[in-house]
Amino acid sequence: MIEIKVPELAESITEGTVASWLKQPGDHVEKGEAIVELETDKVNIEVPADESGTLDEQLAAEGDTVQVGQVIARLSSGSGGGTAVATKTKAEATTETAPAPAETKTEEVGEAKKVERREEHVASPGKGPIATPAARKLAREKGIDLSAIQTNDPIGRINVHDVTNHESKPAPAQAPQAPKAPAAAPQPAASGKDEERIKMTRRRQTIANRLVEVQQTAAMLTTFNEIDMSAVMALRKRRQEKFVKDNDVKLGFMSFFTKAAVAALKRMPYLNAEIQGNEIVLKKYYDIGIAVSAPDGLVVPVVREADRKNFGEIEKDILHLADKARNNKLGLSDLTGGTFTITNGGVFGSLLSTPILNGPQVAILGMHSIQLRPIAIDAETMENRPMMYVALSYDHRIVDGREAVTFLKHIKDMIEDPEQLLFEA
Repeated sequence: MIEIKVPELAESITEGTVASWLKQPGDHVEKGEAIVELETDKVNIEVPADESGTLDEQLAAEGDTVQVGQVIARLSSGSGGGTAVATKTKAEATTETAPAPAETKTEEVGEAKKVERREEHVASPGKGPIATPAARKLAREKGIDLSAIQTNDPIGRINVHDVTNHESKPAPAQAPQAPKAPAAAPQPAASGKDEERIKMTRRRQTIANRLVEVQQTAAMLTTFNEIDMSAVMALRKRRQEKFVKDNDVKLGFMSFFTKAAVAALKRMPYLNAEIQGNEIVLKKYYDIGIAVSAPDGLVVPVVREADRKNFGEIEKDILHLADKARNNKLGLSDLTGGTFTITNGGVFGSLLSTPILNGPQVAILGMHSIQLRPIAIDAETMENRPMMYVALSYDHRIVDGREAVTFLKHIKDMIEDPEQLLFEA
């Protein structure tokens, strides 16, 4: 019997959640083939089989929290199916014919509840559709058959949105079961309002906890400025065609802000630092996190050694990381070790906001929408210019207002005169 255990996930991660079983009991599994997908605080990880065999049992249901080193499945060695039976000894054949009574009895007390929970979570063993725990729960509550739901997910996984979109096929039989809790039952009847209860994913819980932690532990302040984007927009327009030809990627605004941020961090090193106990750790390298909106929540993949990369390399890295984030393919190495973060709420239409620190970092730069606004050129002249508000949130425990304001002024100066970036070391 081969045990499948939760592998070491990362230095700071000791547990995960069973997101979906990729193999069902009775399925044959090749060595190296993924059996189960685990959701951790940062990324989803597929757990492969160390040897070929047949999946005998799942010891954790989708949605269960599992610890590193915990046995979550068992494989029987061999090729599986009828071929494997023919090669077994008589004693083994007898055991297989009578679904392992001895083993089942010795473990029956400890495993009975797990089996019951598994049956609640896993639909159609062997050929059940892949779905997130929240989607399975919602489908059960609505009385919807998962196999009838269509999804646009690249791997065919059904999520809550797919179940919600499928509600054109209502399940009246399930509706009366919703108000099971006595305290909650009178409310819907009295107000007549519809409600939906969705369990937070592990990643969303982690995001929520860390944002609250940052608010409670850091002395966070935000300073603002505005940037005339005319020069950068004109430069992009002149150079875009050749840039795409040379780099096979478009020249965006993010590479300008990344290069400007690196230059400003070199002048104001306390913004490229973190606090550890009673010490300040100044980072002499520049790994810039770029906030990306992914299906399961905001993630911050990191552009490594941004100070050593040109505009084309930075744009390629950002595009590659954003694609991985949207397709849920980011690895732990993509998300750890950033020294400073840039977030662009402008892509969603945000005019102004106060970004929250991405701990343990002590500063984050927020970009926003570009809007034409009348700007005073001199005492007598006004012009409409493409303007962007920028915000810098910082930890006042080690960054003073003077440093924060000066840092943001450096960003403004370099973006309004982008040729300066060519002379930055």
